[in-house]
Amino acid sequence: MISRLFGFLFAMWILILLGGGIIVTVLGPITITGFGDLNWIVSSAIKAVTAITLSTIWVLVLLKIKNWIFRKAIKP
Repeated sequence: MISRLFGFLFAMWILILLGGGIIVTVLGPITITGFGDLNWIVSSAIKAVTAITLSTIWVLVLLKIKNWIFRKAIKP
């Protein structure tokens, strides 16, 4: 049971580092042109929606992993 918990924590940290890397390397340099004075607003909106989507996916993945770990621990 303890090793499964450590596996869950390891998966959680991997997802955090992976998400941070994606946001910094992929989303950070994105610039949008063609909207005049609204370029920075459109760019920020795209970055925000992408970051929220990634966070939601990460939470759903961690929920699946958690359910898998504890379902195995409860079965006789």
